Amino acid sequence: MKKQGIFITFEGVDGTGKSTHARLFLERLHAEGYAAILTREPGGTKVAEKIREILLTDCGEVVSPRSEALLYAAARAQHVFRVIRPALEEGQVVLCERFSDSTLAYQGYGTGLDLAVLQAADGIATDGLRPELTFLFTLRPEECWERVEKRNAGSGHDLIEARGLEFQERVYQGYLRLAQEDPVRIKQVECGGKKPQEIQEMLWTYFVKAKAKA
Repeated sequence: MKKQGIFITFEGVDGTGKSTHARLFLERLHAEGYAAILTREPGGTKVAEKIREILLTDCGEVVSPRSEALLYAAARAQHVFRVIRPALEEGQVVLCERFSDSTLAYQGYGTGLDLAVLQAADGIATDGLRPELTFLFTLRPEECWERVEKRNAGSGHDLIEARGLEFQERVYQGYLRLAQEDPVRIKQVECGGKKPQEIQEMLWTYFVKAKAKA
C-alpha cells in the first residue's frame, strides 16, 4: 500500500508574502529529499484556471456572491480530483496556496454568506479532504494593503483586491476566528518584523511536528 502524503495549505490576506514562503518551503522540501508539489487556488488545473479567470477578471457582468462561492467550489472539486488527491496517494507533500479556509474567510466573513452553507458546498467539493497543517500568515491589513498597492502599481487590481482595505480587514478578522477555532491545524505565522529565513524555520518546525503525528 502506498504511503499517504501530507497536505499543507498556505493562507492569509493578499500581501502577507505567503506565495513567496510557499515557494521557499517547496525548495526546502526538495533539498531535504521530499517528493513535493506546489499548487494554488483557484486554479491548479486547466478547468480550474479557466474558472480563476472568471472570478478575478472583469467580464462585464456582476457575479453574485452565491455564484462566486459555487465557482470557487467547482474549481476546488476539479483541483482535488485532478491534482491534490493523486499526489497525496503517491505519497507526496502537497503545498497549496489557499483552500477551504479561504472560502470561509473571503466568501463568509468577507462577503457575508452563511458559513454553514459554505461548509456544506465545500464538503461536496473536497469530498471531505482537509489539510493536516495550515500556515496562516498574518500582518496588519494596512501594511498588506500597502504591499498590494505597490505590487500592482500600473497594472490594476483583480476583482477581489478591488474590494479594498475594509474588505481585507473583514477577511483578516475571519481568519483569526478560524485560527482560534482550530489551533491544532492552523498555525498562525506573524510576519511583521521577521526575516524570511526566520519564518521559514518556524514553518519547518511545524512541519516536522505534523509529520511525526501523521
